[in-house]
Amino acid sequence: MKGIINHLLVPVIREVDILVVGAGSAGCVAAIAAGAMPGKHSVMLLERYGFPGGSSTQMLDTFYGFFTPGGSPKKIAGGWPDKVVNTLDGEKAIFLRPNTYGAGTGVNYNPEKLKSTWDYLIGNQHITYLLHTTLIDVDSGNENYSCIVWHKGGFGKIIARRVIDASGDADFCHLAGMEYEIAGQLEPAQSMTTTFRMSNVDLELFQSSGGKKMLTEKMRQAVQSGRHQLPRKEGSAHEMNARKCISTVAVKVSGFSGLDAAQLTQAEIEGRKQAFIYERFFQDEVPGYSQSDLIGLSHQIGVRETRRVYGEHRLTKAECMEANIPNDSIFLCGAPIEDHRLDEQSGQETHWEYIPGTGIYGVPYGCIVPKGSRNVWVAGRCFSATHDAHASCRSMAQTMSMGQAAGIAAVLSLQRDEAANELSVNALRENLHDIGAVLEIPEKEAYTGRDDWRKNF
Repeated sequence: MKGIINHLLVPVIREVDILVVGAGSAGCVAAIAAGAMPGKHSVMLLERYGFPGGSSTQMLDTFYGFFTPGGSPKKIAGGWPDKVVNTLDGEKAIFLRPNTYGAGTGVNYNPEKLKSTWDYLIGNQHITYLLHTTLIDVDSGNENYSCIVWHKGGFGKIIARRVIDASGDADFCHLAGMEYEIAGQLEPAQSMTTTFRMSNVDLELFQSSGGKKMLTEKMRQAVQSGRHQLPRKEGSAHEMNARKCISTVAVKVSGFSGLDAAQLTQAEIEGRKQAFIYERFFQDEVPGYSQSDLIGLSHQIGVRETRRVYGEHRLTKAECMEANIPNDSIFLCGAPIEDHRLDEQSGQETHWEYIPGTGIYGVPYGCIVPKGSRNVWVAGRCFSATHDAHASCRSMAQTMSMGQAAGIAAVLSLQRDEAANELSVNALRENLHDIGAVLEIPEKEAYTGRDDWRKNF
């Protein structure tokens, strides 16, 4: 792709072996995994915000995807994702949340401590780490990519031999002219959500009054009676890692594009409006909340899907439902299809569909390699999948596992002088196995009690 900026006029600020664009959960793990590989190779990580973590620190507080749902849970993610949680556990900043909302046991964490944890793990690997830095243009050469970024000091150019696009919106792939699908063009896109947090909640009173079941009924009654103009009749409010605080996933904003500034502006405004409608509902109607206050909104509205890159392989719903683990799998997933849009058949506001059989499937390497790519990988929610498959395979344990595989693959590509789309998957799987990634279904059942995380090792 010919750049929209004259690259000859922009000064080079760094030449690197591996550039990771986006420091969300996928990008952080990609950079860390690459930096931890033996050998001399330089790694650089860019992030447009002033802190790392993406969705994990901007709007959420629970890692899903480590454990499968159901009565016999299995722990199916490992390696660097485990080290992230272990570090948080050492700070007494996690507990395991029960499987109350259908996606399996979650790892609840303190999102502010997670920011520091990402900083710590990134710093240990001698990664060049730039916050407040935005990718704005890409030009490809014979052996590398010229990437123009903007930060407070102005424009700068980074020359990279290998690139991992973990931007969420596939910004690098878009600027580099790679093929992708925009969510909403073929099938309705999942809704956006503004999460919010409330303090001074009497959690014991809430639970003794019926907990989740009671909350759902209160929401239904509020909508039917017209007392509160709630945008939906379902949603979660769960205990946080901070005392007497809860976090929610209740706001539902549909019909806006996450790739259009004007529409995103309207979505942000609507999300904030809904959050304060919910605050009044909780205070007026829900036991345990009468003395509570909304104390924080997500850093930005949560966007579930925008661009999905067309890869060497495209994960489909049929593959998820077959519950097979192909020989070229690079991580496992057991999450149900959790599609946040109205299910016309059932009337449910979120469509759930569970994986049959073992309840676990493997994701092929080709899902993180853009079609025809020789030196680019994708990780996170812009990976190659159909709408339905994406609605299953987007939990943070899985996006971290994608990043882990992409980071190691990028290093192997340099070491072995192999293109991304020709890389030895066996070599990649051996390296993943050596660092503790889970590539086969575990035999033993996982421990999922509130304080049981360490029992799984």
